[in-house]
Amino acid sequence: MSLDLPDTDKPAPPTAAVPPERMLTQARAAAGFLKALSHEGRLMILCHLSNGERSVTELETLLDSRQAAVSQQLARLRQEGLVTARRDGKMIWYSIADPKVGRAVAMLYDMFCRG
Repeated sequence: MSLDLPDTDKPAPPTAAVPPERMLTQARAAAGFLKALSHEGRLMILCHLSNGERSVTELETLLDSRQAAVSQQLARLRQEGLVTARRDGKMIWYSIADPKVGRAVAMLYDMFCRG
């Protein structure tokens, strides 16, 4: 019995099994995700949140930034569904809502911050 094996040892490209319409939808979702990460202030917020929940006040201090600027970036991250907020009295606490964010931040940390 003969098997038809591929000519190389390379795995099939990731696009081989994905229908073009689904790939376009996923590419749009990925582009939106990357746009949300593409601002240094938002990325710094996500880096800090990857270590656990933080209050707006803590983020202001960590980023050495004004409350208005931090709140604006947090609003964008909430709009994109990347972070979630909870109120505890007068304090608002933020955390990462989407597990893809943690994976992306870890990958970026490995690529740009290690060593």
